Amino acid sequence: MSVFVYGAILGDIAGSRFEFTRPTDFDPKRVDLFGGASTFTDDTVLTVATKYAVLNRIPYAKAYGRFGRRYSKVGYGNLFINWFTTFSEKGYYSYGNGSAMRVSFIGSYFDTLEEVERQAKLSSDCTHNHPEGEKAAMATAAAVYLARTGESKRTIARYLHKRYGYRIHRPVAFYRPFGKFDVTAKGTMPLAIRCFLESEDWESCIRNVYRVKCDTDTVACIAGGIADAFYQGTGFPEEELLRRFLIKPNENGEFDTFLYEWATLSPEALKKGEIEPTQI
Repeated sequence: MSVFVYGAILGDIAGSRFEFTRPTDFDPKRVDLFGGASTFTDDTVLTVATKYAVLNRIPYAKAYGRFGRRYSKVGYGNLFINWFTTFSEKGYYSYGNGSAMRVSFIGSYFDTLEEVERQAKLSSDCTHNHPEGEKAAMATAAAVYLARTGESKRTIARYLHKRYGYRIHRPVAFYRPFGKFDVTAKGTMPLAIRCFLESEDWESCIRNVYRVKCDTDTVACIAGGIADAFYQGTGFPEEELLRRFLIKPNENGEFDTFLYEWATLSPEALKKGEIEPTQI
């Protein structure tokens, strides 16, 4: 079973350095996706936390809290920081896009669309229990599931519009004059879905994100996860890039391999007892 978290994580990394500033000669068609200033953000940490929660069969809230406290300086919003520092496990009615960027594993792991959507809602409710937060998580996970099970873009688009009401008929070009940094789920989802729908492969999906000023890392994380599932890969040396960006020195100067280990962990190998991953 393939598990499509690489496309979401690499989308986060590719989008990270253009979230707030872009050079004057910025060209979305030619700029290097993985430049020296690229880094993982909270999107990656919580994507891996979701995988950790599912494979260890622990509540999403516990995993998000543990990962948040371990990687505390990667760009979380203030509400989430307060949530994990106070060891809260209750939702704070957020309607931000944070519920959507962390669910690609759910869409690629569970066997039915119904279970995918149920798990996505559970993962959202411990923080983003606003209807828009729930909807964004469920729609993203559903899109990944439909993509990895062979549905066409037309079918995926129709489902997301009919089931979740997202207006996704507007082309990416429509968003360019109005582009802005928008962290709401409602503002993020139509653009992320559209970037996927207009793509030809994973790379072009991320370059579509670059065309619009937006919450670049999160839009690329969401769209990249869907594209990864649809195209069955990113076309990049995935584990090499993940090793490069995820293995960083910790506060003691020692290389921390924990995030990389869980990002690349094979669920099949874990089930068979072939490996013993580090626990948090």
